Amino acid sequence: MSTSTPDLRHLERALADHDEPALTADEYKQVFRRHAAGVAVVTLRDGDAHVGFTATSVISVSAAPPLLAFSLASGSSSWPALSRASTVAVSFLAEGQEDVSTRFATSGVDRFADGGWTALPTGEAVVDGALAWVRARVVQRTPVGDSYLVSLRALAHGVTDAQPLVYRDRAYHRLVPPT
Repeated sequence: MSTSTPDLRHLERALADHDEPALTADEYKQVFRRHAAGVAVVTLRDGDAHVGFTATSVISVSAAPPLLAFSLASGSSSWPALSRASTVAVSFLAEGQEDVSTRFATSGVDRFADGGWTALPTGEAVVDGALAWVRARVVQRTPVGDSYLVSLRALAHGVTDAQPLVYRDRAYHRLVPPT
């Protein structure tokens, strides 16, 4: 798969077939800023280097077979490495891990320098203290708009009893105990 910007011709053709008005990018962002999402860190090995980034787009796709997916902008600094990766680890962050999320969302820094992670025997890093993690094989990279939808098959996992870290409207939140 190419590491360049996704071919948008198929999307442009599909959009041209409809006359409905579309949301602007800012209107669309307004909607999803209000949608609460769990926070995950995706990591992989690229040669001798660790690569990782924060993602709030992780979704469960299927339980049988166990499939999950996330999206990543084609212009992301992590995309070239992800375009070559055969496996990744997805760490679902726990409350109190706001600093980890921020670090892995910051460009131009060594996201692994401060520690707080453990390498699996297969080389991928998982975040220490995460709510859960999944090691997965990349099964498909689908260009969609200006991003790629990356589909994964879950291979291994770990879970804790921690509470999830939630992101909404550009801020981190914690869940309140159920009533």
